[in-house]
Amino acid sequence: MSEGLATTFRLLRETQNEAATRVLIPALDSRFPSVRDLALEALLSRRSPAGHREVVGRLHTFEEPWRRMVGKNHSRMLPALRDAVISSDRQICVNGCRAAVWFCQYDLIPALLIALEDPANPNATVASEALLDLTELLCGELADPRDQNQRRDVQVVRRRAVGALEMSVGRFGRHRRREIVEAFVLLTYRDNAVLRQILQDPYHPAFVVLVDALSKSPQSAAIGLLLSFLDDSHAPSAVLSIVSKRSDRKFVLALLHKIGRETSPAVTQNLRRLESIAWIGSDTAFLDSWSDSEQSAAVRLAMVSGIARAQAFSVVEHLLARGKPGGRRAAAEALDKFRGADANLLALQALDDEDPDVQSRILVQLRGRGIPGALARLVEMIDSPHDAVRDAARRCLAEFSFARYLSSFDLLDEEVRASTGELVKKVDPQAPAMLRAELTSAVRSRRLRGLAMARALGLVASLEDAILPLAKDEDHLIRAEAALTLGQSTSPAARKALACALADRSPTVQGAAGTSLRRQFPGLAATPAPPAQPTPG
Repeated sequence: MSEGLATTFRLLRETQNEAATRVLIPALDSRFPSVRDLALEALLSRRSPAGHREVVGRLHTFEEPWRRMVGKNHSRMLPALRDAVISSDRQICVNGCRAAVWFCQYDLIPALLIALEDPANPNATVASEALLDLTELLCGELADPRDQNQRRDVQVVRRRAVGALEMSVGRFGRHRRREIVEAFVLLTYRDNAVLRQILQDPYHPAFVVLVDALSKSPQSAAIGLLLSFLDDSHAPSAVLSIVSKRSDRKFVLALLHKIGRETSPAVTQNLRRLESIAWIGSDTAFLDSWSDSEQSAAVRLAMVSGIARAQAFSVVEHLLARGKPGGRRAAAEALDKFRGADANLLALQALDDEDPDVQSRILVQLRGRGIPGALARLVEMIDSPHDAVRDAARRCLAEFSFARYLSSFDLLDEEVRASTGELVKKVDPQAPAMLRAELTSAVRSRRLRGLAMARALGLVASLEDAILPLAKDEDHLIRAEAALTLGQSTSPAARKALACALADRSPTVQGAAGTSLRRQFPGLAATPAPPAQPTPG
């Protein structure tokens, strides 16, 4: 490119004389590519409405390099683009609308609304498509801050767009353009006064269209707006009706993700107002494809909402039998809210679940259900290889603690002492340690009772080291009780202690030792006590 040509176009670009525009426009059709490029660059750089209108009019003929050039300078062309989108000329309007979308010119939304509200506008369809495309682009920027244009505050852009849209929605009775309501739904806020006014007035001209948009829109922004009302303690009944009726997968999953594991008081209150949920019906097989957290949230929704108990039970029943681990756990916990033969049968079946957490959640319900054999099943589960199951079973049998057994021991007969003692050993892992404390107590009555409890609990062998010293206690009744107790041990130390007890100075102790030895050796004859040695005078 010659220096003279560059100088000429620099002059045409910088001069304030509008005649330069009339020179540059024909240059766009030059047979020389360099001239055409310089002419377009100059027109885009000038603040000439006529030149910009010419560029917009030709936009559909531009190839990608020229379109990029226009994109770099589109902010200067805003007046021309605004004129284009409201133009009655179809090609001009199409070019303006396309440019608005290509360059994300959200400032053109008010102009598009003017075009849409004009009943005589032949290009209303083109304008409506551009409005919805721009709205979706803005929603994308709002949803992903990483993609936001650093030269503008996207929230400010949103507020401006909502301001224009809400005024246009207020005029819905005159223009009846559904697209305007749809765009408003995608961009507005839950607390928008116009939105709330429409939702609370079934006779508002835009009410039916607005409700229909919230009921059917697959756009994440519309779904987000709808679900945001669950956080409102004064949510309009129209919104809750929509929530109860929508059953499309995208909405349902968004609802479940919002519920999650915890819900705020406002959300819980609104869910209770839902007397029906369209997707919770007789067919619950669709639940199978959901994730653990989604199944868990479905159970929570079914239990918190105001739907019929039979419908809620169908969700619990299905997921407890066929759900993923998270779903089965939530269903097991929820089953506690149901009574009757069906719920009891489901609980018994769930005890065989492979997940220990499911088993433990069911175990704590058994005794409250009054199921025959529940106590025996709980005792059986104490031997489970899983800590969670063992702990749950012990919690359910808390009355069989060593402390309670100790307090009532003297009132029980021998048979009940033995049968209850077996349960205490299984339920209370602290029983041996607590019994050892009784055997080593300084209080005589506690030592005596401890020996009897050791026999009843069958813990003589494991506590023998604490019992053997009692065979030499200064109290002959304690020595006798110790001799009887050691009869349950076959260790050499126990037999040696019993042999020594046969020579005890107390006949009561001698008799107890003989009884214990005969128990160990049934064929052994009574062994006479050795003669007492005279006390040295």
